[in-house]
Amino acid sequence: MPSSSSSTTSAASLLVPHSLWDDLQAAGTALLLLSLGLTLLGSAGLATGGTPGLAFLLGYASGWPLGPTLLLVNLPFYLLGWVTLGGRFTLRSLLAVVALAAGIELVRGLITVQAAPAFAALAGGVLIGTGLLVMFRHDASLGGVNILALYLQRRLGWSVGWVQLAIDLLILAGSCLLLDPARVAWSVLATVVLNGVLAWNHRAGRYRGGRG
Repeated sequence: MPSSSSSTTSAASLLVPHSLWDDLQAAGTALLLLSLGLTLLGSAGLATGGTPGLAFLLGYASGWPLGPTLLLVNLPFYLLGWVTLGGRFTLRSLLAVVALAAGIELVRGLITVQAAPAFAALAGGVLIGTGLLVMFRHDASLGGVNILALYLQRRLGWSVGWVQLAIDLLILAGSCLLLDPARVAWSVLATVVLNGVLAWNHRAGRYRGGRG
């Protein structure tokens, strides 16, 4: 009787790697979901963690549009990534954020969204979480604070997950300076929903893909 480990190995060997077309359609799907989710949060005056959260806060303070602001706040992280993680990873992440910034502005120009904060937090969190899930399953990333977390892990041995959590908490704490308490609470909910989607659907060993 075959062991469970040999069965797992046999199943893994039968998996078909992602083709270039698979990766391209996944990128389009992810960028649409992310653009819609971020537009929903912005329509209700909410924020979230990571560089999108920084972009929201900077945009609320300055009046700048979200798309270009998102690209702007990511640039220092990409400079760090180019030096510490290599050009290939950094360039792929930069291209993804450029496409996302363009997608956000395209969505804003095509549709008008007026969402209640509760709906924006729930639906926006689900859309963003699902968009990130699609990217992760195709070995893609938006980089951003993840680059800083990876650098600190290599340099100081700090956990990537804990570093990202700490940064998210700092960003949400900073939102208290610009948002009223209710919107801060809805922003926290959106961040929890987003991370819940990832935690429940992106577990080690549950999915194998990538380019062959």
